Amino acid sequence: MAEWRRERHRVERAGAGGGLPWRSSLAVAVLAQAGSGWAQQLQPEREPLGVLGRALLLLGPALLLLRHRYPVAVLYGVCAVTLAYLAGGYPYGPVVVSVAVACLAAVGSGHRHAAWAAVGALWAGHLLIAHRLYASLPPAGDGPLPWSAEAGVTAWAIAVLAACELVRVRREQWARDRAERAAAQRRRADEERLRIARELHDVLAHSISVINVQAGVGLALLDTDPEQARSALIAIRAAGREALGEVRQVLDTLRAPGEAPRTPAPGLGRLPELVEQAAAAGLTVRVEGEEASRGLPPGADLAAFRILQEALTNVVRHSGARTARIRIGRPPGPCTLELQVDDDGPATGGDAGGSGTGLTGMRERAAAQGGTVTAGPRPDGGFRVLARLPLPEPEPGPVPAAPGEEDR
Repeated sequence: MAEWRRERHRVERAGAGGGLPWRSSLAVAVLAQAGSGWAQQLQPEREPLGVLGRALLLLGPALLLLRHRYPVAVLYGVCAVTLAYLAGGYPYGPVVVSVAVACLAAVGSGHRHAAWAAVGALWAGHLLIAHRLYASLPPAGDGPLPWSAEAGVTAWAIAVLAACELVRVRREQWARDRAERAAAQRRRADEERLRIARELHDVLAHSISVINVQAGVGLALLDTDPEQARSALIAIRAAGREALGEVRQVLDTLRAPGEAPRTPAPGLGRLPELVEQAAAAGLTVRVEGEEASRGLPPGADLAAFRILQEALTNVVRHSGARTARIRIGRPPGPCTLELQVDDDGPATGGDAGGSGTGLTGMRERAAAQGGTVTAGPRPDGGFRVLARLPLPEPEPGPVPAAPGEEDR
C-alpha cells in the first residue's frame, strides 16, 4: 500500500514540477466562449454576454493553469467565478466545464473532501440564486428555476463527483500496478543474485576444500613421500579444473541470459565424481540407493546434487570422520526424494575457513523446491544431514488392453 502511494505522489510531483497545463486550459476557454455564445442564442431571456461575462468565462480557465500546484485553491476559485457568472444572469452553458476539470484535479491529488465541499457549496449557491435571490439579480423579471431543471443540475453535480472518483480509483490502481511491478522486478533481481551467490558458493566451497586438504597433504609429504605429494598435486589440479569449468558455466549463463547453457546443469549422475573427490581428500564415502536418483526433474536433480556436495564439503571441513554414508531413497507416501548424509566423527573444532553459510544454502535450495533440510548431531554420535525434496506425481501410463483384445 505504501509503495503505490509513494509511486502516485512521485507522479503527481513530476506533473506539478513540469510546465503549466496551458493546452487543456486553452481548450476549456475556447469551449466556454463558443458554447456560451451558442447558448445565448438558445436562451434569449438570459442576460446578454458582455465584457464582464466574457471576462468571467476567461477567468475560470485561467485559474486552471495552476490546478496541479494548488488544486484546492483553484477549485474554490473556479466555483466562486462560476457563482458570479450565474449571479450575473448569463446563459447556462459550458461554464461548468471549468468546475469539472478543477474538481478532477483536486480529487486526483487526494483532496476528495475539499472537492465534495466545493461542489456542494456551488450547488447550494446555485439553489439560493435560482430560488431566493433571482428577483434582485439580473435579468429583470426573471422567475425561479423550475424544479425539473434543478434536478438536472443536481444530477450534473453528482455525475461530476462520481466521474472524478472513478478517475481517482483508476489512477491509484495504475500507480499500484506500477509499484507492484517495480517491487516484483526488484524481488526477482534479489532472488537471482541469491541464486548466483549460492551456486558460486557451492561450486567453490567444495573444490577449495578439496584443494586445501590436498595442499596440506602435499606439504606434509613433500620431503618424505614425493610420490604421494605428487598425487596430492594432481588432485589439486583436477579440483581446480572442475571449479573453473563450473564457474565458467555460471558466468556464461549470466552473459547470455536468453540462451541455453552450453553444458547441462550438474545432477546426481555426477555423484561418482563427488565420491572420488571426497576420496582424494581422505574421506571414504559409501552410497546406498543410487537407483532412486534416476528420472529426477532438472530442478530437483540440481538441488539434490548441490545439497550432497555441500554436506560432503562440511564433513571434510568440520568433521574428524574419515568415512561418510549417503543414503538416497523415495519413502512411501507422497512422491519425495530423501537424501541422508551421516558421518561418525566429532567436530574438529578448528577454523575451517568457511563462510558459515553452507547449511543456510542447503536449506534455501531445498525450500526453492518446496522441501526441507534438517541437520544436527546424531544420538549415537556424529552428524546427520537429512533433506526431503518433493517430486511431481508420475503421469499415469496407458491402460493395458484386455487379454485377446489386440486380436480384434
